[in-house]
Amino acid sequence: MTARIAVITPASENRLAHLHRQRRFLREVSSPGHEVVRIEAWLDESEPPAFDAAVHVHVPPGRDGMRVGAARNAAAEVALAGGADLLVFLDVDCLPGPDLLDGYVAASHSHPDGLLCGPVTYLESVQRPSSPDDLAAATNPHPVRPDPSTGTIETAGFAEYDLFWSLSFAVTPTTWGQLGGFDERYEGYGAEDTDLGRRARSLGIPLHWVGGAHAYHQWHPAGTPPWRHLDDILRNGALFAERWGEWPMGGWIDDFVAAGAVEEHAGGYRRTTV
Repeated sequence: MTARIAVITPASENRLAHLHRQRRFLREVSSPGHEVVRIEAWLDESEPPAFDAAVHVHVPPGRDGMRVGAARNAAAEVALAGGADLLVFLDVDCLPGPDLLDGYVAASHSHPDGLLCGPVTYLESVQRPSSPDDLAAATNPHPVRPDPSTGTIETAGFAEYDLFWSLSFAVTPTTWGQLGGFDERYEGYGAEDTDLGRRARSLGIPLHWVGGAHAYHQWHPAGTPPWRHLDDILRNGALFAERWGEWPMGGWIDDFVAAGAVEEHAGGYRRTTV
């Protein structure tokens, strides 16, 4: 049965090269048995550049930075209005593996009530695949998250919901409606996907790991911990803690504290005062 798949990607000018490669790979891995509608959510202040093979929504930055959650929500609204059978969220840095779409479609048929997550491989700086055929040799999924065999679906336990990330996932329209989308109060970097995972858990929505639905994260410079996002992490972490009673991104917070940039304050954290 033909599925109408909306592939939703937030994007910006500073990831344009990654976006171009993703567009090309998506065309090459799309099955003729499915109708793929590409929806790009543009995050910059400026209007998105013209690209006839996509529907565009424009969600400019808010007071505290890019509104990635709001952009995904806006794109999902467009997808649902267009009659999408499945929403596939794919980060602009991610390339779709040959079986990503088919894997998500099959999982949505067998597990229509769940949050569906495929494995993600982080490519090295020297790995610049030129076609989907190059991806198999590069496959090395992130070790912290489950990697079921192709065609196998594993259901997450209670503690695994915090492993949900928004780099690559899929939901049926019904499940998306139950989730209610991303919390748009999160702006800038961090925590909006962990918040969505917690909401899924609180609502009894199962999280499923989808074997074989591989995505490949294209390399870009990043810090560990991500110093340029320090203020975003503190702000969004406090918002998360207000709702869920604990801070997310604990490893990075610990690194900031150890470096003397952050201190504990009133049950949370803040920049170190002099």
